[in-house]
Amino acid sequence: MVSEEVDMAIEIAKEGMDHALEHLNNELVKIRTGKASPAMLSGLFVEYYGSPTPLNQVANVGTSDARTITIQPWEKKMLGPIEQSIFAANLGITPMNDGEIIRINIPPLTEERRKTLVKQAKHLGEEGKISIRSSRHKVMDAIKKAVKDGYPEDAGKRREDEVEKLVQDYSDRIDKIVELKEKDIMTV
Repeated sequence: MVSEEVDMAIEIAKEGMDHALEHLNNELVKIRTGKASPAMLSGLFVEYYGSPTPLNQVANVGTSDARTITIQPWEKKMLGPIEQSIFAANLGITPMNDGEIIRINIPPLTEERRKTLVKQAKHLGEEGKISIRSSRHKVMDAIKKAVKDGYPEDAGKRREDEVEKLVQDYSDRIDKIVELKEKDIMTV
């Protein structure tokens, strides 16, 4: 019975760590690297018939070249609200509306801006590691409680070591993800 509780706690921790990695990837996609990517607008909501709706549900979002994002709304009357939501999101990009389509030119990044974006990526990576350590803390508490409740101490120690390896593995994965993003940002 106690063994099952420990297994369950470790599974929940793995799910939490997977979620931390997924969240990190989703946040890093939003950091622009000087190249146009529809993912830069993934968190953008547009006022559509009185309710906030994700941009990709009211328009086609794509790239026409390496530096231009195109947004073609399914209804022409959505051009204004889409433009307003881009300005309101304060992404540092200016939409150009030609009456049919909205184009966003992505300016090349300055060296200073690149360094700022790298810091932002590293900060997001650190937040991911904090989330992973939080999951570890919960599992370790569950293992200690299980040992108090009769779970063999040596088995508890093995499980703690297993959790530590898991945490190290996820931390290494976060480091690699952030390192790749850093290379991407610093590449001119």
